[in-house]
Amino acid sequence: MPSTPEPEHADPEQPEPAQPDRELPEPEADVPPAGSSSPVAAGGGDTRPELRLRRTVLSTRRLEAYTDGVFAIAATLLVLNLSVDGIGVVHSNAGLAGAVVLLAPSILNVVISFLLLSLLWLIHVRQFEVIPRVDTTIVWLNNLRLLGVVLVPFTTSLNDAFSDFLLGRILLPVNVFLILAVSTWQWFHASSPRRGLVRGSSAAAVHNARVNSASSLAQAFAVVLLATVTGSLAFLLFALDPLIAAGLRRTGVLRPEPDAVAADRPGA
Repeated sequence: MPSTPEPEHADPEQPEPAQPDRELPEPEADVPPAGSSSPVAAGGGDTRPELRLRRTVLSTRRLEAYTDGVFAIAATLLVLNLSVDGIGVVHSNAGLAGAVVLLAPSILNVVISFLLLSLLWLIHVRQFEVIPRVDTTIVWLNNLRLLGVVLVPFTTSLNDAFSDFLLGRILLPVNVFLILAVSTWQWFHASSPRRGLVRGSSAAAVHNARVNSASSLAQAFAVVLLATVTGSLAFLLFALDPLIAAGLRRTGVLRPEPDAVAADRPGA
């Protein structure tokens, strides 16, 4: 019977034979997201500081906190347009009531501007519900929008004090129009498929948000034109937004969204 060969024991004093060098797998390169236009992602290897800054992607945490604070301060400053200094000396309840009635236009302007800031803030909230990260362009567009927001108390004061003049009547509507223009620009930039900054939203929802942004901008432009005659009352045109949205939905410009389709099904 042949015996099983015993394993040979290496001599501890004899060096082991050299092993052939094995090629280690190269680390996989970071694959850019589909549609990325980054020079580095494309293999260009461009490391210029200005391009790195342009490609910077940041969390929205600080941006949202800063934006909320600016909106809150601007809304609070609106009340400074109301003052009791102009009431004068009052000797009865009837006299006080009459003086407060005289302040009605100023109170109406403050209420309208507060509602406008609330609507603009709501647009901001809805946008950033689906934008988890931002690039440098969005940061500066947001700063530009906030510049318009902090001017709202000032243009509201001009509208209140100089409503007899054309410029006094249209500065607030122009201010709101410019804020909406920057907000629309910001959303179109963020929702571009090439950048991929929007997450958790269907293609139909992104499309509808774009249409609604453009519709709001068109309404704001109509408000500017109407304000040349009616002043702040022109902002009541925004109350037609639900009817305009219904018309856009009926004509197919606004697309049915997956959640809305599921909700419309029997038994959903």
